[in-house]
Amino acid sequence: MQIKILGMGCTNCKKLEKNVKQAVKEMNVDAEVIKVENMKDIMAYGVMRTPAVVINEKVKAFGKVCTVEDVKKLIEDEK
Repeated sequence: MQIKILGMGCTNCKKLEKNVKQAVKEMNVDAEVIKVENMKDIMAYGVMRTPAVVINEKVKAFGKVCTVEDVKKLIEDEK
């Protein structure tokens, strides 16, 4: 599984990255977590508000900081 965090490095983006990594750890999921900070790459996903979560190349959430529990649900939906 590949999980991308889209964001330019703001406080909310860093918080989301931390929550994603925590969810992956708690669920013991084999996932590669990638931070995408290039605006051109972010816009390629059609995301206009960051931070955003992309799982297996599907945009799952954007414009908010998902909690650890929110991220777990998104991961479950992709299993």
